[in-house]
Amino acid sequence: MLRLSELKQPQKTRITRIDGPEMIRLMEMGITPGLPLEIVRTAPLGYPIEIKIRGYLLSLREAEASCVFLEQV
Repeated sequence: MLRLSELKQPQKTRITRIDGPEMIRLMEMGITPGLPLEIVRTAPLGYPIEIKIRGYLLSLREAEASCVFLEQV
C-alpha cells in the first residue's frame, strides 16, 4: 500500500483506506475508500497535489495526502 503523498507522477490508483487526523475532512470532500483516483499533476516543489475524483479536480496539501492510502490499478 502506498500513501498519496509518496506518488509524484500522474497515474491512476484506487483508495484503500483513509487514516489520520485529516480523515473526516477528506471524507467530507468526497474522498472515500474504494473510489478510483487519478493524480493529474503536482506543483514544482511537490505540493499541492492535484487529483481527479468523482469527476472534479481537487488539490491536497501534504498533510492531507499522507492520510490517503492507495493501490495501483
